[in-house]
Amino acid sequence: MIEAIKEIARNRELLYMITWREIRIRYKQSVMGLLWAILMPLIITGAGIMVRIVAAKVSGNPITSADIGGIGIKALPWAFFVSALRFGTTSLTGNSNLVTKIKFPRLLFPLSSVLTSLFDMAIAFPVLVLLLPLSGVRFAATMVWIPALLVTLVMFTAGLSILFAAANLFFRDIKYIVEVILTFAIFFTPVLYDASLAGKWRWVLMLNPVAVVLDGLQATIVRMRPPDVAWLAYSAVAATLLLCGGVVFFRRLEPRFAESI
Repeated sequence: MIEAIKEIARNRELLYMITWREIRIRYKQSVMGLLWAILMPLIITGAGIMVRIVAAKVSGNPITSADIGGIGIKALPWAFFVSALRFGTTSLTGNSNLVTKIKFPRLLFPLSSVLTSLFDMAIAFPVLVLLLPLSGVRFAATMVWIPALLVTLVMFTAGLSILFAAANLFFRDIKYIVEVILTFAIFFTPVLYDASLAGKWRWVLMLNPVAVVLDGLQATIVRMRPPDVAWLAYSAVAATLLLCGGVVFFRRLEPRFAESI
């Protein structure tokens, strides 16, 4: 793991170049351009609002501005997670001409996919900041937890991307499995709804580190209270272990990349 960190540090300029290339390719000849980065979170938010409206009619509890704010806050990091994992899984097979090069730091490809999706989230973030006051969200001291929550999400996403990128090189149906999982994962992750709706089974949802992050962001920004520290610690440990394990798995398979491309 230490060697991997040193390799990334030595090739940070190359990582920047690959990431910038990915950004240009993603938006090249795109009619909407960077607006796509804003559209996806808005679509997720719109879907969440529709679900809340239906749930409100069934339960008789009206939808509140805080409900809308919570959906918007969780939509952005969820869009980042899905995008990074989708592009990260195919990052090696999509750069086969460079993967076969000797001495090329191949670990940069899944990392560049994560950074590219981070760029998308950064583009959409100002729009979220402008819309949050409309849903009654105000600045609170609990927002100091946001960096810890986002770092945990990025580490977990990077670990999965690295793991799936290496696996997809040897088993090409991995990318289809990932697509299926991402399609249905939103129903098993508290994106469109609150984790509290699961009642006594909430802990099952929270076993997913992404759910912990999303619930924590809603708590710190909308509810203006600290996240569940125990669950956040669990999520951070899980993200760290996954990232380290993903890198080890990647490095062990790396000598066989060229022959399996």
